[in-house]
Amino acid sequence: MESQGGLQADAESEPKVSIPVSDVYGWESIRDDDIMQQQSAIRAEEAEKVPFIGDKEPLSVLAVEYESGSPILLMKIKVLGEKYGAIRRTRGDGNCFFRGFMFSYLEHILESQDQAEVDRITTNVEKCRETLQALGYADFTFEDFFALFLEQLESVVQGKETSISLAMRCFDMPEPLIVFRFSHNELIIRSRDQSVSDYSEFVTSGEIKRRSEFFEPFILGMTNATATVEQFCKSSVEPMGEESDHVHIIALSDALGVPIRVVYLDRSTGAGDVSVNHHDFVPSAGCLPSSSVGSSETIKPIVTLLYRPGHYDILYPK
Repeated sequence: MESQGGLQADAESEPKVSIPVSDVYGWESIRDDDIMQQQSAIRAEEAEKVPFIGDKEPLSVLAVEYESGSPILLMKIKVLGEKYGAIRRTRGDGNCFFRGFMFSYLEHILESQDQAEVDRITTNVEKCRETLQALGYADFTFEDFFALFLEQLESVVQGKETSISLAMRCFDMPEPLIVFRFSHNELIIRSRDQSVSDYSEFVTSGEIKRRSEFFEPFILGMTNATATVEQFCKSSVEPMGEESDHVHIIALSDALGVPIRVVYLDRSTGAGDVSVNHHDFVPSAGCLPSSSVGSSETIKPIVTLLYRPGHYDILYPK
């Protein structure tokens, strides 16, 4: 009994030590950079669950995705369905704009087999190469990406004939649906190569630098006057995983001469009926593909992308 009492007395007399919560969890050692890196790692892990380029799906899948969400978005999706019939998702890893653009453009060539457009874009690619050389880029930093894109372009042009031949040999019948599926599957497989997206990032950076006086006001507005054109390209264009904005889209569209439509799906509302806004990025007339030129007032976009805050998917008109 005595020993128990002594122990109790000792325990009661022992001073209580207060341990700061920050020491327990180590929060004092955690910096903003660490938090940002952790958030980026979580986003990257989630993004990897989605293919680089998904299957073509009916637009109704968007309504299912938002069925428990904003009524405004559901109404806008219904409006979208009046003009657009399908969507193809891209991985949300920061490269979705460039990847979506490249796939959609190559898909256009695959389906149209437009040799005149291939010749035109090849000429523009050569001009982009000369721009980068004039800006002081060493050939080895971009040449492989350019060569890969031209190889992909040529494969897509030849792909339809190859697929027809393959389908006839395998199935002993010229079935158009089988040919279409063969070609698109091959394109999806090739789209997994990040180097094709890297090509468009170099093209975009070169165009921004070449026309730095034009792009500088946009960049100053986006960065609160904290970045030069050179710094912007190094930090926000050339690295992988950086989100693309209107500056990137204008530069790429102008450099390659490809009209791009971006359709915006957001919660914005206006007076009157619900509507879905879009913006057409149209290169100068001399750079336009012949297939995109309709009337004197209408330019038909070759690439159409659906933008939801922070992400681009491919959209298909009806």
